[in-house]
Amino acid sequence: MESEKPNYGAIMVYFTKPSWAFLVLLFTVLAIFSLQISPKSILPFPFFPVSVSSGPDFESRSDPGSCAAFFGELPVRKHVMSLKDFGGVGDGKTSNTAAFRMALGYMQRFSDKGGGQLNVPEGKWLTGSFNLTSNFTLFLEQGAVILGSQDPEEWPIVEPLPSYGRGRERLGGRHISLIHGNGLINVVITGNNGTIDGQGQMWWELWWNRTLNHTRGHLVELMNSRNILISNLTFQNSPFWTIHPIYCSNVVVKGMTILAPLNAPNTDGIDPDSSTNVCVEDCYIESGDDLVAVKSGWDQYGIKMARPSSNIKVRRISGTTPTCSGVGIGSEMSGGIFNVTIEDMHVWNSAAGVRIKTDKGRGGYIANITISNITMEHVKIPIRLSRGSDDHPDDGWDPKAMPKIKGIFISNIVSLNSTKAPVLAGIRDASFEGICFKNVTLLGLPPTAAWHCEFVSGCADAVFPLPCPHLQNNGSSTCCS
Repeated sequence: MESEKPNYGAIMVYFTKPSWAFLVLLFTVLAIFSLQISPKSILPFPFFPVSVSSGPDFESRSDPGSCAAFFGELPVRKHVMSLKDFGGVGDGKTSNTAAFRMALGYMQRFSDKGGGQLNVPEGKWLTGSFNLTSNFTLFLEQGAVILGSQDPEEWPIVEPLPSYGRGRERLGGRHISLIHGNGLINVVITGNNGTIDGQGQMWWELWWNRTLNHTRGHLVELMNSRNILISNLTFQNSPFWTIHPIYCSNVVVKGMTILAPLNAPNTDGIDPDSSTNVCVEDCYIESGDDLVAVKSGWDQYGIKMARPSSNIKVRRISGTTPTCSGVGIGSEMSGGIFNVTIEDMHVWNSAAGVRIKTDKGRGGYIANITISNITMEHVKIPIRLSRGSDDHPDDGWDPKAMPKIKGIFISNIVSLNSTKAPVLAGIRDASFEGICFKNVTLLGLPPTAAWHCEFVSGCADAVFPLPCPHLQNNGSSTCCS
């Protein structure tokens, strides 16, 4: 089925318009499989804590469909200025790197005096990397476009992340993100549907040509920060991952359109990494990699740092990625990932719908993951648990460091015209257990398609076509209850 693309002139378009035939089919399936599953809030895992009682209240009382309640209303900043006040020129050619850096240096003085807001007016504002400050709002007015510089020198090299030990793509340091922040509180990046364009083509060509010297920079990366809101903008053409909150807490990403050419390498949409209390909702994403990927560090460096990703909600995301997945967990998961809820997604023309990725040497754990109400169309493998990426930072990785996976609840899934049945590939001598499928319907598979399962255990209820024996009659009547 060909899906309708969003109107990028609007603030946000959340879902593509399905055909009437698809709606009739969907309602028929839901009527047949009407038994619902309740997400698990806490499971007793002996090898790590899973309590969420100390986290914020995700659910909004005024808007029960939102998980962004803990952020509250947009803050009103006492000091508001325009980029033009600092000599900015919005002609798409003049460098505004000095103007942005001067503006942020000036705004920093107001971080404890009512906060500051920098307005970016209509125009095209070419710039290199700049650092945000606390108690600050970056506001893009309608028609405002921030363009990433084509000069690599304006994306300076910074230290590798401690949970990765090196640049993700190359040894040593990495290019800083276009918009960066470290150790901040109360930061907002928003506007009236303005655009931040990383102009990543130059960086993708360096990758394709194997002439990249350092790991590419993200479009936006915030580190060691809390109370973050990113909303109501279009982000496009990121050199690498688009939005990367790492070592952060209380993060909201909502109402975003994120775009990259479908062959652009590693242009993930939103990647919460070793972060807690994260809400991602109402976003449209087209990318050359995962639409959303939850991460927590790479092999021995992630194990040593032990900074998990937890208490994460992802809802109402729609999009396409022909090479990767609608939502991915891992493969960098060595610090642990737990208490993740993913719901109400629409994914089409993609390599995978839901994918959990890990490998020998990762260590860590993935637990208490609830995935529900996912619609897929023309997705090659709707559900995949994969291993064997053979992707390690250096020779110091430990082949005996096995990941643990327990408590994966997947329910209310409809997939149309997939080419393969689910693939659940665990790892010999590792623990992959408590994997539950309920109300899963995969229609249009080739007659020869069959589930593929190895080194996993769990259960299934109301699943079509019949799953593999690893999920049948395993003696656990409460697995999916």
